[in-house]
Amino acid sequence: MRRTLALALALAGLCAQPAAAVDGQRLYQEACAACHRPNGAGIPGAFPTLAKSKFVQGDPKEPIGRVLHGRGGMPSFQNDLTDADIAAVLTYVRAAWGNAGKPVTPAQVKVLRGLKRETPKAGILAH
Repeated sequence: MRRTLALALALAGLCAQPAAAVDGQRLYQEACAACHRPNGAGIPGAFPTLAKSKFVQGDPKEPIGRVLHGRGGMPSFQNDLTDADIAAVLTYVRAAWGNAGKPVTPAQVKVLRGLKRETPKAGILAH
């Protein structure tokens, strides 16, 4: 009886485990490494380096916005990646290659995803 109860509790615990965490490094390799290179070095004149980048390590709103909305040659990933995916890949990037940025949470991404992106004014577009 005790063994049956112990086995039942163990199985219940396995079923209650949360889904595996998103692998930020794997996502980076799949979605980002072609342009920013596997080592985060980027391609000079085309794609910026992410290694030891102040932009990457600074306020997380900036890189979250960049991944969501894209810019220049970088595509928008807002329709391709979930909040958890974006948080995982940015957490990986913010900690890899000598970076020391704090982790990004799915909640932070969700807040920024929900904000309407401002359209630049005509005067700004001319620059």
